[in-house]
Amino acid sequence: MTMHAVTFELIKKDHKTKARRGRVHTPHGSIDTPVFMPVGTAATVKAMRPEEIKDMGAHIILSNTYHLYLRPGHELIKAAGGLHKFMNWDRAILTDSGGFQVFSLGDMRKITEEGVEFRSHIDGSKHMLTPEKAVTIQNALGSDIMMAFDECAPYPADHNYVKNSLERTSRWLKRCKSAHNNTESQSLFGIMQGGMYRDLRCQSAQEIVNLDLPGYAIGGLSVGEPKELMYEVLDYATDYLPENKPRYLMGVGSPDCLFEGVERGIDMFDCVLPTRIARNGTAMTSRGKIAIKNAIHEKDFDTLDPECDCYTCQNYSKAYLRHLYKSNEILSSMLLTNHNLHFLIKLMEKIRYAIETDHFSAFKKEFMEKYYGNLEEVKCL
Repeated sequence: MTMHAVTFELIKKDHKTKARRGRVHTPHGSIDTPVFMPVGTAATVKAMRPEEIKDMGAHIILSNTYHLYLRPGHELIKAAGGLHKFMNWDRAILTDSGGFQVFSLGDMRKITEEGVEFRSHIDGSKHMLTPEKAVTIQNALGSDIMMAFDECAPYPADHNYVKNSLERTSRWLKRCKSAHNNTESQSLFGIMQGGMYRDLRCQSAQEIVNLDLPGYAIGGLSVGEPKELMYEVLDYATDYLPENKPRYLMGVGSPDCLFEGVERGIDMFDCVLPTRIARNGTAMTSRGKIAIKNAIHEKDFDTLDPECDCYTCQNYSKAYLRHLYKSNEILSSMLLTNHNLHFLIKLMEKIRYAIETDHFSAFKKEFMEKYYGNLEEVKCL
């Protein structure tokens, strides 16, 4: 049995669904699952101080290999003592490999068997990112969990394209594993690809699970496909992954997707959604989303959410938050981001408790009715 820096403890399984309660152990502490992980792409969760994120109960955040490689550079971060010290975060960090970012560059990148040649979105300079380089960068960053460099197939894509893509991802994963030289303090997760094709998802899972990695992500979803199709894939995709390893659904963070993912056996989630919509003036509340710029809030001196105990809800009214947003004040982004991240982190705490006490399905129904109202409309959100 291979010894890993990151391990998973399965604590409880729901009696009606595939939902499960667990704990991921890392060199920088343990993370209770299911968990939503705030995204700090460039070594910072936008508009938030690390202390605030800790205070709301987050034990892991994400950063991104592509962005940190381009600016300020992984060697500089290594010289600073690693990413934890550089950004003053002493809890767990997961780094994405940069695969999704370079594949999102469209005409600015070229995929070969060696890797991906691309031009920087910052200054247009030319770079080559290979599986080995993605691992070298992440080794320098010192994240607890490193993601393998993969090819994220677009949606839609035909069967032959996706098959070739996933097989390249499997070959790249072997190269990532061979290049990983810091196994005592960092763990490498593999990524399942296969698009929307069941046979290819099965093939991908078999190929990555054979490498006995400490965790596995499900990639290639939430890339433009209908939510019903994503859920259909998740219905069977988690069955192909080992029960004793954490399962990570990449790039998903809306409340409905969190519930649906947990129900299908997902343990870890991340998404820029809560921070991005906060900067655009939208808050997640127990009664649904609120667009703070709307005129209805101009003289509303109630809090965003009477059921929320975050710093924002304890101290500020909707009228004040609207004033900040309309005035383009930085504090608007700070307060709304604080609220949205607190909302999702506490939601995951409630989901974990619901699994522990065998009422996950009832809690899901109750939450969805309050947040979305007409459940038939959720699929359109």
